[in-house]
Amino acid sequence: MDPFRGLGIPRIPGLGELIALLQTQTEALSQLPRTLADLNGTVRELTAATTAARETIASAQRMAERLEGLVEELEEPVRALRPGIERVGRVLDDPAVDTVPETLRRIHDDLMPLIHGLRQAQTRVGSVTGLLRRRPPGDEDDGY
Repeated sequence: MDPFRGLGIPRIPGLGELIALLQTQTEALSQLPRTLADLNGTVRELTAATTAARETIASAQRMAERLEGLVEELEEPVRALRPGIERVGRVLDDPAVDTVPETLRRIHDDLMPLIHGLRQAQTRVGSVTGLLRRRPPGDEDDGY
């Protein structure tokens, strides 16, 4: 499109393209402050994210150092427990361990009545000895 068309000025080749190019450049330049402001905001956000990442990495490093210290402190005692744990594992793998609950139940069922009977007998013997102790002296022979 030639802006000078209809004014009687002869068309100059490339003038329309030059004007379109200048208009495009002007529009781009008018957008430049907003683009720079957006870029500046993005750079600030990137800086904040980088700072947060650096702090997180430092915290993770401190945590890793503490965990490493704890592992070093616990490693020897845990290794010392290994033979005992292996022995316990062998004992627990023994089929006899599976019979322990039933054996304990049978012992309970068999012994509890006996213990109850012994307690009753003890109580009776205690009652009889208590009666014998309460008799006044000289009253030993009542004719029985």
